[in-house]
This record gives sequence, C-alpha cells and structure tokens, in this order.
Amino acid sequence: MTTQASPIRLLVVDDHKLFRRGLVALLSQQPSLLVVAEATDAGEALKLAAQHAPEVVLLDNHLPGVHGVDVLPQLMALSPAPQVIMLTVSEDADDLSQALARGASGYLLKTVDGDELVASIRRVRDGQSVVSPEMTGKLFAAYRQAVAAAPAPEAAPEPAEAPEPQARASESALAASKLSPREREILREIARGASNKEIARTLKIAETTVKIHVQHIFRKLNLSSRVQAAVYAVTDPDQS
Repeated sequence: MTTQASPIRLLVVDDHKLFRRGLVALLSQQPSLLVVAEATDAGEALKLAAQHAPEVVLLDNHLPGVHGVDVLPQLMALSPAPQVIMLTVSEDADDLSQALARGASGYLLKTVDGDELVASIRRVRDGQSVVSPEMTGKLFAAYRQAVAAAPAPEAAPEPAEAPEPQARASESALAASKLSPREREILREIARGASNKEIARTLKIAETTVKIHVQHIFRKLNLSSRVQAAVYAVTDPDQS
C-alpha cells in the first residue's frame, strides 16, 4: 500500500482580485498543491500565515501601504517560517536584491509559465532558490557591482591545509572538462538568462532535450539551480 504525499500548503498574497482568483484557480488544479488562504495586504498576510502555517507564500511586492519585501522579516520570524516566492511585475534590480537579502527564496515575474510556477513552488519547498530567467542577468550585475564596491579585505595567512590557487583552478577546470560541447552552449545560454524554451529555439533542439542537458550540467558540476549555474558560467573564463 502506497501513501500519497501531503499537498504543499500555499498562501497567495496579492491585492489584484482578478489576478489572485485566476492564480488560485490555476494552482487548485494541481493535486500536489493546496491554497489554504488568500490575502490582499501585508497585515492580512501575516495574520493568515500565523493561522494556517503555509509552507510556501506567493507574495506580490506592490501591496496597499507597504511593499511585500518589507513584510519578509516578519514572515521569516514565524514558526515554522514559510518559504517565500516574490511573484511580481517588477523587473527592478533593487527590488530583486532587497527580496533576496530579506529572506525570499524566489523572485518570479508574473509572466511566468504556469508549469514553471508549479515546478518553482516544489523546488522552493525542497529548499532550493528560484529566479526568473529574465532577472538572472540583473542579479549577477548587482553582485559584481557589490563585489567591486566592497573594500579589499585585510591580508590574512591561509591555513596550511588550504588548497593553492592553482589547485582550485585545476579542480574547476576538471569539473568543466566533464561538459560536452552542447552542454557548454546551454550553460552559456543559462548565464544570459535564457529559459529552456528560449534555449531550445536558439539551438534548434527540443525543449525536453534542453531539460535533460540542464540536469546533466547540474549533476556534473554539483549544482542545484540555474542561479548557481549562471554564477559558475560568469566566473569560469572558459565559458566566456
């Protein structure tokens, strides 16, 4: 006898009634998801989150009187704390940076495909992070700016057992050498923020083939998300 896993408990927070109802209707078609409550503002979101203990909160950033990112610390303080995905129209890099800095596990644009949204909810529930492909480039541009602006750290002696820079470079080169030419092409497209559908169109291959290649890239490089893959591609000179 097999036991069916409990559905993922969701709280949807959005003040636009038509969008919220459509989103709830879409999510309710998935047996693996359960919308336990809907909220229209930050105060109601906190109250319902404490009452219903959702595993994942879909949070709009533009709420009446307060931005969604401003309520993130309070959501994170709940016990148990939910995972939060910002679901927004904002493509502003500052909104993205603030959301991730304050504890959001994901940042998706409202143009996200329904299947991708459902998959993202599952990944976030399992402890991964998700960012819309359209925002990946902005994420790393902001990261590079922050690194460039940061003061240089004081020199400190490395532990005797720390690997030499040449050894670390060799390890990176060894990992990269595991990728096939096609996987390298796909990794470069991920770094540019392309979705699987866009990669398939660019490389003239099936989207299912792209998904398989992406899984192989993650396994070979010991990665768990497109964000990590993009970071790897940006920092690996062989991928430029």
